[in-house]
Amino acid sequence: MNLPNKLTLFRMLLVPLMVVFYLFPYSWFQIEPIVFHLGTVEFSLMKLLVLCVFVIASLTDYFDGQIARGEGIVTTFGKFMDPIADKLLVNTMIILLASDGSIPILATILMISRDTFVDGIRLVALANQEVIAAGKLGKLKTVLQMTAIIMVLLDNFPFSYIHLPIDQCLIWLATLVSVISGIDYFMHSKHLILESI
Repeated sequence: MNLPNKLTLFRMLLVPLMVVFYLFPYSWFQIEPIVFHLGTVEFSLMKLLVLCVFVIASLTDYFDGQIARGEGIVTTFGKFMDPIADKLLVNTMIILLASDGSIPILATILMISRDTFVDGIRLVALANQEVIAAGKLGKLKTVLQMTAIIMVLLDNFPFSYIHLPIDQCLIWLATLVSVISGIDYFMHSKHLILESI
């Protein structure tokens, strides 16, 4: 297995660790998560740990693509698994953030619905011996989602000082691009989807 594909699998393996840090029942074990203060902004150690794991996982997404293209080792496995690893990482994180009200549930529903729709398109394409790689809009969507998640985990720092909700704006922008990219996938694949109607 080549290095880009190993990085993709490593990204997937980091997801359970992220979930454990976020959902671990600290109170059951009488553990009080450490909270750091920076002016009026609070940073919990738990969220900082999740942030570190998420950033490491996000960086593997960047490097596996760069290495694969730079060394000319783009594989069918990579084209297929890289978007799945991205969705597993991002969707897990947005579900966790929605579960405690950090981001709107509607945005989460729209983004996950889009991913389910695109996965359906990929399955139809696969049945027709076609592999659909992530398009530019899909990649932009992923970058926006990852940036928004980082901002939410940082409690909108440093924009919280001037009461500018950049984190929530980024979440909604990522949602908009997500929906548009879903429509784009459909338009480029409708010959496969509509052929049996």
